[in-house]
Amino acid sequence: MQFIVFAIAYPLLWLVSRLPFRLLYGLSNMVYQLVYHVFGYRKKVVRQNLQLVFPNKSKKEIITVEKAFYRHMCDMFLEMVKTLGISNEQLQKRFTFTNLEVLHGLENKNKSIMLLFPHYGSWEWVIALDAHIKSKGYAIYQKINNKYFDKLIRDIREKFGTTLISTKETKEIVAKNRREGRLSMYGILSDQSPMVSKAQYWAPFMDIVVPVHVGAEGLCKNLELPAVYLKVRKLKRGYYEGSFKVLAENPKEFENYQITDAFLREVEKSIWEAPQYYFWTHKRWKHRGKAPKQT
Repeated sequence: MQFIVFAIAYPLLWLVSRLPFRLLYGLSNMVYQLVYHVFGYRKKVVRQNLQLVFPNKSKKEIITVEKAFYRHMCDMFLEMVKTLGISNEQLQKRFTFTNLEVLHGLENKNKSIMLLFPHYGSWEWVIALDAHIKSKGYAIYQKINNKYFDKLIRDIREKFGTTLISTKETKEIVAKNRREGRLSMYGILSDQSPMVSKAQYWAPFMDIVVPVHVGAEGLCKNLELPAVYLKVRKLKRGYYEGSFKVLAENPKEFENYQITDAFLREVEKSIWEAPQYYFWTHKRWKHRGKAPKQT
């Protein structure tokens, strides 16, 4: 069944990936009408999230952000498909970086790097970074259940130099690379909600206390990886810009959860600047009010 689904979907994805950008965004406009106005995909979740995070915004303001988000989400989904057919030249033109010297400075000190970023702007095209670093690039991801789509995603990333590693194998691979002296950079999306039963730390995110992932901080401390935040800005349709900020060059010098807190504050800044580019379909605040009582 997995192969049948893949065999049906792949030709359509391939055709979409070959569309020129003008037609790609025309298709995105049509997809937006269906997703938002006809099917209302996760509209209740998005509306609730926006109302929770922006209690002082009027209903009209909330709906304005909501619509802008759905337009961006449709663009981003089709941009993900476009990655299948995009050239490296096109990718480099559409995702640029402002201060690569931050990464180069750490590399020159022979330091591998943990690159933290949220589901904001475009995380798909961050793979453009591989062309600008001397480190081996890795992207930490959740393995896809359909093995054929999983292989497709891996193949696309390999085309641009990034190696995907699943969350389960991350610790082993990072440790192995460190033992062998392999200069590496690990990209990880760190803003999703962990299972409550596995939550080690609760913290305010957009002024709402929620459980947060601390795995990236743990890896940074245990394996002495500088923590660097990647901020992504959407310049205009189909064009993004990334900039870097060192959160902790020597993680062991920081108190527990201090790096995680610093990451959350950076994410909040991006959301306040342009909320429509955050991924509001996640039930990020579903566990609010469930934090264990302090003893």
